[in-house]
Amino acid sequence: MTDFHEPTPDERRHLRRCVDLAREALDDGDEPFGSLLVDGAGQVRFEDRNRVKHGDETRHPEFEIARWSASNLTAEERAESTVYTSGEHCPMCSAAHAWMGLGRIVYAVSSAQLTQWRESWGAAPSPVAPLPITAIAPDQVASGPVAEFAAELRDMHARSFGV
Repeated sequence: MTDFHEPTPDERRHLRRCVDLAREALDDGDEPFGSLLVDGAGQVRFEDRNRVKHGDETRHPEFEIARWSASNLTAEERAESTVYTSGEHCPMCSAAHAWMGLGRIVYAVSSAQLTQWRESWGAAPSPVAPLPITAIAPDQVASGPVAEFAAELRDMHARSFGV
């Protein structure tokens, strides 16, 4: 279920950190994605960025959050958490999120935006269908995209495609 609303100052701050993590990934030769897990009390519990450059295409930060949460949070803590991310979850990450019972997702740019950008640059399509989170996890609450981050993330993705 999509729950779009104007982001709160805290949501904007968390998304800003995700965008910064995406830039860190890009500067290190990875794809520009960053994510963090915030618990029900508002504390950042885990953050990561893409780490796929060495060939393991499952090293998405959203997937790492799901893995980390399995060993470090109770089911109740997972349900009360929010995952913030620079880009909407891919199907693999959406499924991991749902299987772990993680709470709400807030994303800066959507899969549809990323797909449109790739097409405009003549880039090969993703090997995975660019489905919305709720197509994979229908009961998941997701919010996004947030327009204020679109141009910055578009520029990062363009750079990653050599545009």
